[in-house]
Amino acid sequence: MTELLFREDAYLTEAEAEVVGHTPEGGIILDKSLFYATGGGQPGDSGTLIWDGGRLPIATCVKAPGAENVLIPAEPLALPPPGTPLRQRLDWDRRHRHMRIHTALHLLSVVIPLPVTGGQIGADKGRLDFAMPEALSDVAAVEEALNALIDRDLPVTEDWITDDELMANPGLVKTMSVMPPMGQGRVRLVRIGFGRNQVDLQPCGGTHVARTAEIGRIVLGKIENKGRNNRRVNILFGD
Repeated sequence: MTELLFREDAYLTEAEAEVVGHTPEGGIILDKSLFYATGGGQPGDSGTLIWDGGRLPIATCVKAPGAENVLIPAEPLALPPPGTPLRQRLDWDRRHRHMRIHTALHLLSVVIPLPVTGGQIGADKGRLDFAMPEALSDVAAVEEALNALIDRDLPVTEDWITDDELMANPGLVKTMSVMPPMGQGRVRLVRIGFGRNQVDLQPCGGTHVARTAEIGRIVLGKIENKGRNNRRVNILFGD
């Protein structure tokens, strides 16, 4: 299994690694990876691999059968063979924007306390779909409440619980369409705030900023009707 370096430090932008194999489709598997693989509505990371005599741009990272982290080349160039030591470099600006949007969506689920039916994260915007029979009565008030939480500069931390503990506390799961990653014996919880200032706690395998103020100002975009009881709320960076 690839060691997932982003799980230990989401701010790590470069790291050494070794190629351990290739997939039949031409993907690259490393012994340790900075790259987040597409999942949970968050896109896979992009970046570059650099080794003695070679350089390869990476378009994205995905999960594949038998491999949790597979790097997909952006160009049809020669792959570094297994055993090659190399340096991996993340497209940090893109990843950091994903982290900001992802954390903002957690806060959006706080100010709109309804079941989440879907979501998507991008480098410029994101969205959550809610089980929401009626339209938002005051969009400006929701935007103001969201930015007030961001401005509180709350810490974003993580805890781990067992699969059984999560099953015993189903209220932790806000997303109806995607189940938390289970089957490894433990599940990662992302916590925003602490103690009396805690505002959110939910299972999540994605990457987030360390404090909410790092998100920056967020504006609400289009509110879309996606069915009789489903509405999509879009958010964008306000800077």
